[in-house]
Amino acid sequence: MRCPFCAHENSQVKDSRPTEDGTAIRRRRQCEQCAARFTTFERIQLRDIVVVKSADRREAFDRNKLELSVSLACRKRDVSQEKITQLVSGIQRQIETSGENEVPSQRIGELVMDGLRQLDSVAYIRFASVYRDFSEARDFEEFASNVKDVGKR
Repeated sequence: MRCPFCAHENSQVKDSRPTEDGTAIRRRRQCEQCAARFTTFERIQLRDIVVVKSADRREAFDRNKLELSVSLACRKRDVSQEKITQLVSGIQRQIETSGENEVPSQRIGELVMDGLRQLDSVAYIRFASVYRDFSEARDFEEFASNVKDVGKR
């Protein structure tokens, strides 16, 4: 594993353990050259997924990008990082087990919306405002009026 600090090719694993949700292995590493420590995560990848975006553009599925989007929607909400990771892992699993190598970005957006609807109503509305491209306050009002509060997690 390449060191993120000095780009040296070799590092030594100091500690390995499964993540709390059991979907990855967390490894603490130390660079053999500069002795810096960093963490890596090893996850199962069933297949290479390509996301089909607007205007037929294609890009590789990026779990980190998905997790960042969900985290932004949940920012300053009472949603733990563990819940966010579980949601993202579930979405990734659904995508990978669908049997398709190409997934429309709209499908991923709908999966996120379904998950956030169950997790936190405010995060759901936040994500929807970007995903559905709300342009006026009345767009929020109309959408929010149809959202029922989610019970405590």
